[in-house]
Amino acid sequence: MKRKSKIKKGLIYALMIGRAGSGGFPKKNITKILGKRLCEYSLIAAKKSKYINKIFVSTDCPTIRSVSKKYNATIINRPKKLCTSKALGEDVFRHGYFEIKKLEKNKDIELIVLLFANVATVSHKLIDKGITFLKKNNKFDSAVSTSVYNMWSPLRARTLLKNGSLAPFVPFKTFGNPKTLNCDRDSQGDVYFADMSVSVVRPKCLEEMKKGLLPQKWMGNAIAPIKSEGGFDLDYEWQLPLAEYWIKKNKSSNYARKKRRKKIKI
Repeated sequence: MKRKSKIKKGLIYALMIGRAGSGGFPKKNITKILGKRLCEYSLIAAKKSKYINKIFVSTDCPTIRSVSKKYNATIINRPKKLCTSKALGEDVFRHGYFEIKKLEKNKDIELIVLLFANVATVSHKLIDKGITFLKKNNKFDSAVSTSVYNMWSPLRARTLLKNGSLAPFVPFKTFGNPKTLNCDRDSQGDVYFADMSVSVVRPKCLEEMKKGLLPQKWMGNAIAPIKSEGGFDLDYEWQLPLAEYWIKKNKSSNYARKKRRKKIKI
């Protein structure tokens, strides 16, 4: 039986988004990884959270709808205009949030847990860390999962010029005195990336989206990290082995526990 926290102000809902189409990796959201469809990992994490009261899923995909119902999720029909490759995640989240308010008849919502159908690097522990932090720290708008990727420091980023040569994507002077810079990936300190595994936000972040900080405006402005490792949203087929590695290492799925029990019996 799922434990619920005694600390409670308002309701906490999870909202997962995922569409049927995908350009780079067809059917990525419903691809099976270690016996489960990719979209299930966010649903499993939300279901196991000790705080989340209800799960909502915004989609146009029949398979995601069917899978989501196994986890007692309420389906939000995603409008056609938000089902294209040009649709922004922030607009889909905002639409989903206001649909939740209609369905729940404007109940007191304390927090929204935003999830993607193409993420396997998520667990109930990450979700609950973010929720717990926001409950204790009112000055923050959101808490989002972050991974340190120093190898992708903006200092190393390049852009392709019209003449075919590479140039710094960000002017070196942005980082201080260019004479003090070097190629060491750790020389600029840790580089934190919002890895898209989970974003726990206050309702105002979605209600006042235009005021949010780029590039993910749904996070508001005062953003706290939920420290993770190796998190990412899966967009390419070559990322599948990375997702499997994360799941096994973090024992975040029923798959990992079943395998372990089987070994014990042998």
